[in-house]
Amino acid sequence: MEIPKVLVADPVSESGVNELRGNGELDVTVKTGLKEDALIEIIPQFSALVVRSQTKATAKLIEAATNLKVIGRAGVGVDNVDVEAATKRGIIVMNTPGGNTISTAEHAFSLLVSLARHIPQAHATVKAGKWDRKSFEGVELYNKTLAILGMGRIGTEVARRAMAFGMRVIAYDPYLSQTRARSLQVELIEDLAEIWPRADFITLHMPATPETHHMIDAAAIAKMKKGVRIVNCARGGLIDEAALLDALKSKQVAAAALDVYETEPPPADFALRDLPNIVLTPHLGASTAEAQESVGIEIAQAIRAALLEGEIRNAVNMPSIDAKTFAVVKPYLALGDKLGRFVAQLAPNRNDRIVITYGGKANELPTDAITRAVLTGFLKHAGGEEVNSVNARSKAASLGLEVEEIKSSEQTDFNEWLHVAVFSGDSKVSVGGTFFGAKNEPRIVRVNSRMVEATPSGVILLLENRDRPGIVGLVGSMMGDHKVNIAGMSLSRDTIGGEALTVLNLDTRPQPELLEKLLAVEDIHTARVVQL
Repeated sequence: MEIPKVLVADPVSESGVNELRGNGELDVTVKTGLKEDALIEIIPQFSALVVRSQTKATAKLIEAATNLKVIGRAGVGVDNVDVEAATKRGIIVMNTPGGNTISTAEHAFSLLVSLARHIPQAHATVKAGKWDRKSFEGVELYNKTLAILGMGRIGTEVARRAMAFGMRVIAYDPYLSQTRARSLQVELIEDLAEIWPRADFITLHMPATPETHHMIDAAAIAKMKKGVRIVNCARGGLIDEAALLDALKSKQVAAAALDVYETEPPPADFALRDLPNIVLTPHLGASTAEAQESVGIEIAQAIRAALLEGEIRNAVNMPSIDAKTFAVVKPYLALGDKLGRFVAQLAPNRNDRIVITYGGKANELPTDAITRAVLTGFLKHAGGEEVNSVNARSKAASLGLEVEEIKSSEQTDFNEWLHVAVFSGDSKVSVGGTFFGAKNEPRIVRVNSRMVEATPSGVILLLENRDRPGIVGLVGSMMGDHKVNIAGMSLSRDTIGGEALTVLNLDTRPQPELLEKLLAVEDIHTARVVQL
């Protein structure tokens, strides 16, 4: 039997490499710093690829990797791996969630202290032979207000350290419950605009999503307390660097510290370098001996389990379950992810409870992997692409989201079905799905207790409207006028002339002006677009 070959393309701890080799069950090659062309030339011989952040596992590289089964990222994010391309090729992508939590939290807090006391700048002057005490008068952390944007694992650890220094901690996280916030002893602020005038220090720990891109821009900075200090050890792009440059020059922002950047490494003409009131580090959040030891060993163990035992751990593109179970539940994993994504786009940001109900033959299935698939789909809206089946439950717990599973004996028209309901206070949104035909084709069959039939893919438009003659024709005409093709339609009503739900599968996303025109129709109450 041929020994599987593993390529370590980025520096990984020696303990991690030794863990990979084990007793010689894997043939491990360490070649770091290779350019894409050189990697493409050698990658066909390898079954597994280990990277950190330097090497890019691009679609081109993945296409050339004819024998590759596993890509292991020794770190949290998988920004440098084309996960979609890997999934299409049947390649498992693994990461190491949580391995650098303490290191990143400590680095963020170190930068916070550095900003308060001008430590890097003062150090540089003494090294240059100067003794300039007056220029480096600092501020105390004690009794100051720290705003933490994002209360996941890292944000939570920063909060603990800040409170030990006597800081008042306020937090913004649109997905954190008030109950969880109270247990962390932080004040949860629901409106981001209320954060800016209160914070003396701001530290960011949010994922990179369309919603968080440039969450700190010129408009936000203008509302901040003059002299605020800002730290970003999370993701580049959360801060508009051009706006930060202007604010540092005007002293609206007294000082800032960045460990991550919109472009890494920053270009030669990176203007922030020239300012005296900024601290810059080269993406060092996870760069401690302990963190690198931890992620190196963790990814090595995961790769060994996948190649030698068929066991999947820490996968970002498939559930972490054994091969036999996976074959049984695979259709439900895809359906659960779709239902989670669907209901996330209907629910408010902050929720208390998610209830996943299994009915009919689904009662006989092992539910953990399916529940994780639902949670992954639902939480990607809050946690970005870093949420996966491994960390979905812990992510839900960190947000104070209660997860409930129910095995129902309710008799329905379907032999097997899955239902997802999300509760926020007194409000509830829900969606149910099943499979049709011999090919087990997934279908959405219930939305907010209304019976429908829709394909869970692509663009779905949901209209709540009064049931009256002509409404369907009017909607169709408006769609046609805007060149939006209807691929499928399902209608549901409570009573004749009562409230109706119209569900449309569309070939393209409707333009904002089309939605405005639909909502301008007296009998159409809501128009919601869901992208699956």
